[in-house]
Amino acid sequence: MKKILLTGASAGIGLATTKLLVSHGHEVWGTSRNLERIPTTTRLHPLQLDLSDPLSIENAFTVMLNEAGRLDVLINNAGAGHFGPAELLPAETIARQFQVLVFGQIQLMQLALRQMQTQGGGLIINVTSLASRLPVPFMAAYNAAKAALASFTMSIQLELPRSGVRIVDLQPADIRSDFNQSVIKDTKTESRYNAVVAKTWGIVERNMNKAPHPDLVARHVLELVDNVDPAPRITVGDAFQSKIAPVIFRFLPQRVRLWGLRRYYDL
Repeated sequence: MKKILLTGASAGIGLATTKLLVSHGHEVWGTSRNLERIPTTTRLHPLQLDLSDPLSIENAFTVMLNEAGRLDVLINNAGAGHFGPAELLPAETIARQFQVLVFGQIQLMQLALRQMQTQGGGLIINVTSLASRLPVPFMAAYNAAKAALASFTMSIQLELPRSGVRIVDLQPADIRSDFNQSVIKDTKTESRYNAVVAKTWGIVERNMNKAPHPDLVARHVLELVDNVDPAPRITVGDAFQSKIAPVIFRFLPQRVRLWGLRRYYDL
C-alpha cells in the first residue's frame, strides 16, 4: 500500500485515477481548490490546494506529510487551459498558466524530491501533455507550459539517475473528460480571428468527444505505481495520437510538421 499525493483529484483524469488507486488498496491525499468536489470514500483524504498560491502548496504538502508519515508517490495532475489567439494573449494570462502548470508543480516536485531522497526512494509522475510536442492551435500558453514541465522533468531525470527516486513524464493525448468545460475561452478577439477560432474549437471538441475515457490514463498510472522500473516517458491515448503521430513527427522538418498540424485542424 502506497501513500500518494495527487493534485486535481476532483474531476477527469485525476478523479478516475484516484478511484482506481484507492480501489487497489492505496491511500490517496487528493487535492482540489474546492473540497466539496472530492468524493467521500475509504482511503481518500481530501486536501485543499491552490496551485496559484505558493503558500497553499507548502501548507498542503506539510499537512499531507504529517498525516501520512511518508510520501511514496506524487502525481502532478492538476491543470487548466486557455483558448484564444496567441498574438493577443495578455501577459497575465500566460503567467497564470505557467504558475498552475509549471511553477506550482515544480514547487511540489522539489518538496517531494527532498522528502523522497531522505526516505531513500519514491515515484513522481508529472502529467504533462502530448501538446508539449504536437501543439493545439489557440492554446499557446498551455502548449508552452506543458512543454516547459516536460523539459524540466527530463532535466531532473538526467541529473538524478541514481537517487532512488523514479520520475515519469506522462503525456496524455486527447482524453474525453470535462477539461474542455473548464478551459477559459476568449470571447472578445479581433474580428479576423473569429471564424477560425470558432471552427478550431469545434474540431477540438469533436476530437475530445471521440477520445478515450480517463480510465485509460488511470490504468497506466496504476501500472506505474506498481512498477519498480517505469519508463521515463509514456504517451497515453488513441493509437494515432499517442503512437503513430509522435513517431512520424519526430523525423519531419518543421515546415512539414506545421503543414500536417494545419491539415489536422483544418487551418
